[in-house]
Amino acid sequence: MKNVCVIGGGAAGLMAAYAAAEKGHQVTLFEKNEKLGKKIYITGKGRCNFTNDVAAEDFLQNVVRGRKFLTGAIYAFSPQKTIDLMENYGLSVKIERGNRAFPVTDHASDVTKTLEKACKSVGVSIHLNEKVEKIITTMSDIIPMSDIAYYTTSGICITPRVVKLKTERCEYDCDEIIVATGGISYPSTGSTGDGYIFAQKCGHTVTDLKTGLCGLNLHGSTHMPLQGLALKNVTFTVKNGNKVIYEEFGEMLFTHFGVSGPIVLSASSMINRLPLDKLTATVDLKPALDEQTLDKRLLRDFEKYKNKQISNAFIELLPQKLIAAVLYTASVSPSKAVNVVTKEERARLIKTLKAFPLKLRSLRGFEEAIITSGGVELSEINPKTMESKKVKGLRFCGEVLDVDAFTGGFNMQIAFATGYAAGNSID
Repeated sequence: MKNVCVIGGGAAGLMAAYAAAEKGHQVTLFEKNEKLGKKIYITGKGRCNFTNDVAAEDFLQNVVRGRKFLTGAIYAFSPQKTIDLMENYGLSVKIERGNRAFPVTDHASDVTKTLEKACKSVGVSIHLNEKVEKIITTMSDIIPMSDIAYYTTSGICITPRVVKLKTERCEYDCDEIIVATGGISYPSTGSTGDGYIFAQKCGHTVTDLKTGLCGLNLHGSTHMPLQGLALKNVTFTVKNGNKVIYEEFGEMLFTHFGVSGPIVLSASSMINRLPLDKLTATVDLKPALDEQTLDKRLLRDFEKYKNKQISNAFIELLPQKLIAAVLYTASVSPSKAVNVVTKEERARLIKTLKAFPLKLRSLRGFEEAIITSGGVELSEINPKTMESKKVKGLRFCGEVLDVDAFTGGFNMQIAFATGYAAGNSID
């Protein structure tokens, strides 16, 4: 039996603590907040979409970064195993559109309570309101932590290992430490980047941190009158030159700052490491119609409203808020009579409807981003055990790692799978 210390009481930390204790180890979990799972409480708009009920191979197709690294962990602890564990500890689960799993109660707090119940059932000791300040290793007081290993007088290279964990209250002896501190998104939940500091002080590389699954700020003011407009069944495309970086059909929303909604959030994670000024973004407002079919539809509507202004000819085709923006973008006066619209103007309207342009300015900040993209460099972590290749007995799991996925419960499942791998692999 080993003394295992888990830093962080979110999804990854609770799962890691449970898995380690289930193996018979003595586990202590440290959470600096006054309660567990503070970020869990706000996921899925408070309903907590905690996993996505698909096979492992389909799940991995929704991973943006770290797919190869995560393969073993996702197969070993699949979405179905997460659902089974939740149900075994009393949580009633329902599957909604897109295979998204929620608690039947629609209360995120029930997911946290279930994980806490599981941890307590296997003897995990939970310390709330106790912030971890330092990870102490065998080399902490010998040479700088940025060095990977040190040499004895005999010239043999020795890999350091964890020995203690220091909190604001006291020091704890430990054989294994699991860092599950999350990222830096939604810092109000306690995700303030502690894990990255621990990692760097133990010699690890932390990749550039970017916002992921967030809204996109737009240049200009064309979008301002569209604030609050939700679009369904549209296609959002982002290109770098002629190369399609992202293309997805679904729902989006215009806001005071630009655009948001499911397909935009997913796009943000695909483009957050690219120069946005080099990208072009467009919305196909009528993806079900090709240009020829759309032209016939316009001619039919124009005939119907031939004695009206052109702004009135779009009332059956577009939401009212969108009509003026489309006409402005196509350089067609909204007061122009339908019966004098030229073929060239109609062509511009079709082009605009099929590729309504959005000029990207920047990503929204970490205070709004659902996840942090970036983290502990994966090449420095054993993907089977989540153990550091630099410090023995040190493991990382969840959002602190450089892994992320699309919306739909995939990121929480990554937290569960990597947390389980970290705890279950301790011998």
